[in-house]
Amino acid sequence: MHRSLRSWLPWLCFALALLAAPLAFPQSAALSLLSQMGTMVLLCLSYNMLLGEGGMLSFGHAVYSGLGAFGAIHLMNRIGDGSIHFPITLVPLAGGLVGALCGIVFGYLTTRRAGTTFAMITLGLVELVSAGALMFPDLFGGEGGISSNRVVGEPVMGISYGPQLQVYYLIAGWLLVCAVAIHALKHTPLGRILNAVRDNPERAAFIGYDPQRVRYLALILSAFFAGISGGLSAINFEIVSAEYVGALRSGSILLFTFIGGAGFFYGPIIGGVVGVLFASLLSAYTQAWQFYLGAFFILVVMALPGGLAKLVDNLVRVVRARALDAALVRLLAGLALSGLLALAGIVLGTEMLYQLSLGSLADTGSGVAPVVLFGLSIDVHSVSAWLLAVVLAVAGVGAIACLRRSWAASWSAAWKRVELSEQAQRREAA
Repeated sequence: MHRSLRSWLPWLCFALALLAAPLAFPQSAALSLLSQMGTMVLLCLSYNMLLGEGGMLSFGHAVYSGLGAFGAIHLMNRIGDGSIHFPITLVPLAGGLVGALCGIVFGYLTTRRAGTTFAMITLGLVELVSAGALMFPDLFGGEGGISSNRVVGEPVMGISYGPQLQVYYLIAGWLLVCAVAIHALKHTPLGRILNAVRDNPERAAFIGYDPQRVRYLALILSAFFAGISGGLSAINFEIVSAEYVGALRSGSILLFTFIGGAGFFYGPIIGGVVGVLFASLLSAYTQAWQFYLGAFFILVVMALPGGLAKLVDNLVRVVRARALDAALVRLLAGLALSGLLALAGIVLGTEMLYQLSLGSLADTGSGVAPVVLFGLSIDVHSVSAWLLAVVLAVAGVGAIACLRRSWAASWSAAWKRVELSEQAQRREAA
């Protein structure tokens, strides 16, 4: 009973976090941001069924969520004109069915090969579908896309999905249900054999399982959950365009999942949240947000190959083993402060360079507008501003280099204590 309660405790915390988020951020813009996070988290979770569980690097996952969104938006229009009577609450399920149907059709072709060949086929697929979306404007709306209205029919129990708060709770509900289902699928025979196909497809075939069929079933299920995410996006934005099935969106899904950590179930959750913060929140402050996203991705891949979830997991294990001593905390604080100094210098230099490039492109002869950071107006032609950016960046990177050796020694000692503690726990459990 105790073990059962412990296994359900993270889900209870997740549900409470989804429930309480609008109470902490009741503003309309914050609710819209939370809704985008919910749909992106579900999309990354569905993608990780391929990447993390099956080792299938796909560059075309947006095809299934995008076509699911188109299916959902068409259904909403049919509901609006009275042709079909269908509850808006279940529209994401229709998007999931469209995504699964597309997975049946496209997956039969893409999963016949694995590895790099599979990745290249999915890249060609996303370009094919993206071009087709512009070639058939009656079905996909052309460049303008297809719009709809989510407030149709009589409200049910006062729920009309007009207020953004109601839309958020719809997304949160579907996210919770789908996340539980995806996690449960990990522990089914299909999920276990999918891991086996990822690790050693020859051995899986030797014991009687067809690797292509296993990958095919996994892709169909992944496409189903991606279609649900697309249906939720259609309800949230009330418009779907060809960008939903484009390579840029597929690349974003891949990027966010890698950043969060494909090796952990909660990694895509972290990646989806961080990705939306970059794309929606940071883009409101700087036009160079894609540069920062790319730089952050490179940093994560080089310094944290397991993603942010790996960092969280390691810190939790160190704290649980009581190996986080005062010296390690001081070194961690020093590294964090040094990183902030380097980041401040890089951001200042990047923003001034970007502003200079905008001025050279405009070529109005009236000079380049100053950079505004944290309410401060900075002249991009000021020598002192450039000197400050260089000093901050060099000081931060130099401090990290000085602390790196001490950090490596302290972390290695702490990790040995973690391993000894976990070994002792395993012996007691045995």
